[in-house]
Amino acid sequence: MDAAWLEDFLALVDLGHFSRAAEQRCITQPAFSRRVRALEEWVGAPLFTRDVLPVTLTPAGERFRPVAEETLRRLFQGREAAREAGRMAAETVRFASTQTLSVSFFPNWLRTLESFESVQGTIQLTAAHMAACEQMMLRGEAQFLLCHDHPATTHMLASDQFRSVHLGTDVLLPVSVPRPDGAGPLFALPGAPEAPLPLLSYTGESGLGRIVARARVLERSEATVRPVFASHLTSVLVAMARDARGIAWAPLSVVADDLERGRLVRAAGAENDIPIEIRLYRPRARQSPAAERLWALVAGRDWDVPAGDGVEDSDPSALASKDTDPL
Repeated sequence: MDAAWLEDFLALVDLGHFSRAAEQRCITQPAFSRRVRALEEWVGAPLFTRDVLPVTLTPAGERFRPVAEETLRRLFQGREAAREAGRMAAETVRFASTQTLSVSFFPNWLRTLESFESVQGTIQLTAAHMAACEQMMLRGEAQFLLCHDHPATTHMLASDQFRSVHLGTDVLLPVSVPRPDGAGPLFALPGAPEAPLPLLSYTGESGLGRIVARARVLERSEATVRPVFASHLTSVLVAMARDARGIAWAPLSVVADDLERGRLVRAAGAENDIPIEIRLYRPRARQSPAAERLWALVAGRDWDVPAGDGVEDSDPSALASKDTDPL
């Protein structure tokens, strides 16, 4: 059944004449009559008495009239709701972010971005571990991905289907609680075979965990460790480190305050630090106007935002090969 037939039906109910109703519906009278007949065939009963003027409804037509009115009302309401949802979706910019950066970087970065130019549309942020963020991007559920990056790591977005821009720098460093006498870390690299260090490690779906593994920092430092706890959440690993459960690698942006207040200390020298990048990824395919406006604002500026005190002292030269490329 065509929804236009219901509109024809109600127009004829209101006007009582085929010619007037056809004129209101902007079609010829023969075409209008055929559409009314088609509706009656679909219903399976005559809806109008045609032997009097103005035409009147049959008992079947009287029963059908409220159904037609309610059906059209719901259709038009549904259409408007769908259009509004479509407008809102087109104006929403969807970010996926690793959980660490969603707290330590994204709010301040967005505030900085808005200080340059008003960001149009609604910003929607979903925080998850790196593996989930990758899937969101591959399925088109997010338009941008904010994550840590390192030249040694690979991920599902390192292909010709995506491009990225450098936003800032950070550094992963091993931390431990201090000894009771304050003379250095309680757990200090490299440890010893007879006394392996308890390691608080990232799980495999964590982006930072991939970076630590690929950078092979444990092998390079000849560390002797025994894994005692694992999580994809940096905040959990840092909390466990504060509780003297072991040694953890954490971004300086997350533990800077702990280091300053003495709750945590470096567990090794700076040679065991891992310089990392903060990057924003997007698909190469063109996106919504709101997303493209935001990308133009981001890509049109030089970003080098230190994520923590001291990050600017790390050597960024190893990261230069992954700078954004033009469309």
